[in-house]
Amino acid sequence: MSRSQAPLYALIIHLVISTTPKAQERMSQRELIRVSVVGAGLGATVFHVPLVLSSPDLFILHSVVERTPPAEMQPEGTIAKKFNVKTKLVNKFEDVLSDEAVELVIITTPNSTHYGFAKAALEAGKHVLVDKPVTTTYEEAQELGRIATRKNLILYAFQNRRWDSDYLTLRKVLQNGSLGHITDFVSQYDRYRNFLKGSWKESAKAGSGLIYDLGTHLIDQALHLFGRPARITAFLQNLRGIGEDNVDDNFTILLHYPRTEQNPYLLTVTLRAHPLSQRTPQLRYTIRGSKGTFVKHGLDVQEEQMKELGVKAFGKAWFGRESEEIQAELEVVEKEGDNAPLKSKITSEKGDYRALYRNLGAAIRDGEELKVKWKEAEMVMLIVDLAIVSSREGRTLDVPEV
Repeated sequence: MSRSQAPLYALIIHLVISTTPKAQERMSQRELIRVSVVGAGLGATVFHVPLVLSSPDLFILHSVVERTPPAEMQPEGTIAKKFNVKTKLVNKFEDVLSDEAVELVIITTPNSTHYGFAKAALEAGKHVLVDKPVTTTYEEAQELGRIATRKNLILYAFQNRRWDSDYLTLRKVLQNGSLGHITDFVSQYDRYRNFLKGSWKESAKAGSGLIYDLGTHLIDQALHLFGRPARITAFLQNLRGIGEDNVDDNFTILLHYPRTEQNPYLLTVTLRAHPLSQRTPQLRYTIRGSKGTFVKHGLDVQEEQMKELGVKAFGKAWFGRESEEIQAELEVVEKEGDNAPLKSKITSEKGDYRALYRNLGAAIRDGEELKVKWKEAEMVMLIVDLAIVSSREGRTLDVPEV
């Protein structure tokens, strides 16, 4: 081969190598994931759009499905105008399904529509992130899981509160064993609201009521910590007696765990939300163990920070950091039976909802293991179904192995 032919030969080799399957895979992994957000309400504006925009190395906001933007948001649409971003406004969900450029569909619409939208997106070959509750029944969640498996697609539940500051803090405490064996875990999300907000969440539709709203977050955290319980007892009520009587505004759910080789004590997990709790700050967690107690007041700060500053919040040093005033209190003994407890405050872990989206992007591009597995999302819906039956029939139910 002559010297004059060498550059041409090198070019041919480069083209051959760059078109091999492995090379194409590496190239595709560098491409941004084109995202379509279905819905333009609170879930989109406070959570999903800021989180998508916070990772420009992973995602690009391709389009937003908004059937009829308010007059003041036209012609661009709510998201484009609010966030000053260039994105396509789509009026029909079907147009997203037929758009080959869209790779990931984010569902943030009324609860009763989650199953239908997610199923259609999966059948169209799209990866899906669906807001909680992922569906309105366990059977629906199972069906979505089967479709995702069959189509080899990522199906992800938006359980962002696994990255709450207080949850990360208590998880670290449980892992280091300073409380000993856990006997009692109380997780509550109370507020004071003696009126209706006029939201679709307060209407008697599938997926309405507080158990589908806050309840799915509390259930997910409990299952993430302790796994499947043996039995469940639940009380769902319309405590205030306003609105439609069959839409719960208050719940108490008891998850019963037996003794195990790891924990020789019985464990009761109590999950509750109360609409008429006047307290500042509200009590969030109380955890009792054989060697101590963990008490936490106040709520994670990320939602309020994102409401105030949107995407800009992520660049602040204080983002996701709780104030010292609501740090958890720990009271422990060195060994069981001691009567000289040590009291201390625990520096809160930094919360960061972006971790969920980073994991989602890495799962799509690099096959990273999901932090929120769909089987876990299915189990949340099983517990919701059982809680509704338990409350209606006034009895404790066994939780089946699945």
